[in-house]
Amino acid sequence: MDFGITLKLDMLPARCVALTRQAEAAGFRYGWVFDSHVLWQECYPLLTLMAANTEHMKLGTCVTNPAVRDATVTASALATLNRISGGRMVLGIGRGDSSRRVLGKKPTTLADLEETALKIKTLVGGGEVTHEEQTVCFPWADATTPEIWLAAYGPKALHLTGRIADGVILQFADPSLIKWCMGFVHEGARAAGRDPSEIKVMAAAPVWVSDDLALARERVRWFPALVSNHVMDLIARYDPATLPPELTSFVRDRAGYDYQHHAEVGSTNANFVSDEVVDRFCIVGPVEEHRRRLAELAEAGVDQFNIYLMSGEEEQCLDVYGEALVPALV
Repeated sequence: MDFGITLKLDMLPARCVALTRQAEAAGFRYGWVFDSHVLWQECYPLLTLMAANTEHMKLGTCVTNPAVRDATVTASALATLNRISGGRMVLGIGRGDSSRRVLGKKPTTLADLEETALKIKTLVGGGEVTHEEQTVCFPWADATTPEIWLAAYGPKALHLTGRIADGVILQFADPSLIKWCMGFVHEGARAAGRDPSEIKVMAAAPVWVSDDLALARERVRWFPALVSNHVMDLIARYDPATLPPELTSFVRDRAGYDYQHHAEVGSTNANFVSDEVVDRFCIVGPVEEHRRRLAELAEAGVDQFNIYLMSGEEEQCLDVYGEALVPALV
């Protein structure tokens, strides 16, 4: 299993670079960044610094969306970064959450997501697309086709992922929910004549290593609250009876969500999140519990565990994972 990190870009650029370099030295193979340009710093200048200061790690957005930038702009940024990094860029993309909602806008459609993802992949790989009735290509691109990872929750988005993507981003560390999601991904792959086993699976979640379970839970309780935004969207689009209760029932007492405190430790956004949900969606506790949970995820088919490295004491977290967990599981 590969390991990755995701950074929330609310820290000084030098620290972003230092954490990325530390993660690469510890054996992490992917470095991701949130893309929410109002709440935090713009991702592409920081991805440039991260690319210039690493040698092997693949780098990308976790996640961008079709609307925050024109597709040709995103593609040009990735193609340029491919030249800087030696072809190490990847694209994580979804319908849009914080970068859209903080501006009072809704996520985009699945049709927009599909069209944009395929255009970006083609352009970065040196191909030609029709964009707004114009033929577009990058004659200077190095023709390194990036991996495309789609963030998805609902059956339709998961089916789309199986049809077109190289990987799926699943924001929880719950093996049963991952297996439920992968059923739809594999359906989509087979419908498109693809081999389902070729689609990589990412489980993304925060972690906290400590014997103090109460402290650990408080440091990561913000994460199920973040997930709840997507769950509320699912409930509005699907009959809740067709969705797993392990995913939907925890939002019953959700009062609302303030995006100004998105992904923030200690935010009141997470007041409704129970310990049981924290324990399923995140990985908390002593090293032995992390090892057990990671083995469960690998058994469920997870190819990459992506630590949302934004709960505090990030350097210490990388030290523990690099010494006690990554070497045994990569």
